[in-house]
Amino acid sequence: MDRITRKELKKDKFALEVGHGVEFLEAHRRQFIRYGVIAVAVILLAVGLFYYNQRQHVARQAALRAALNAIQAPVGPSPAPGVLTFASAEEKTRAVAKAFTDLSTKYPGSDEGAIAEYYLGAMALDQGKLEEAVKLLNRASGARNENYASLAKLALAGIYASQGKTTEAEKLLRPLMDKPTIMVSKDEATIALARVIAPTKPDEARKLLEPLRSAPGTVGRVATSAYGELSVKR
Repeated sequence: MDRITRKELKKDKFALEVGHGVEFLEAHRRQFIRYGVIAVAVILLAVGLFYYNQRQHVARQAALRAALNAIQAPVGPSPAPGVLTFASAEEKTRAVAKAFTDLSTKYPGSDEGAIAEYYLGAMALDQGKLEEAVKLLNRASGARNENYASLAKLALAGIYASQGKTTEAEKLLRPLMDKPTIMVSKDEATIALARVIAPTKPDEARKLLEPLRSAPGTVGRVATSAYGELSVKR
């Protein structure tokens, strides 16, 4: 398995999530699932690196790889002998859901189980099943591994914000801002929080965004955009 550094992992995860904000989840559910697939792939690399030489985790790793293989498998004729394919998108969706459900059921409380619940929550969100998505993401948010838990909390905050439950979203985002992880950076959580509280606490939202506007790259662009939205609403 290719080695991935902590810095590269953080950079990849940040690029996937920071530009979308909490409003993204409501307006672009199908895009969310696509980013969720990539996030799972990144998580797989991290988990594989950590447990590579620990034999007791071989079965869980194998199950996670199998689920990831199902995600990446094409729909249609096999391009080569032995390559996993599916006859239809519906068949693929069922297979992926089963793989992650089995993983979650068989290994509850494990990192791999939390990843499975996160992805199942993303799938439920993509299908418009918000109650199921909240249930699954809530379970994933309780993972012992703070990295995976933070990813689920960010997704949950997005759902709550889209439902107008700003208090619930704020309660999830403030701790993420104060205690960032590899998967959810401080800047990412700050921007998400600013967008959530903008309608009711615009002054605080501006205070959160102001120092980020001059940050290089994606952070600065997203913060500037969010700050501009606040100015329009004044």
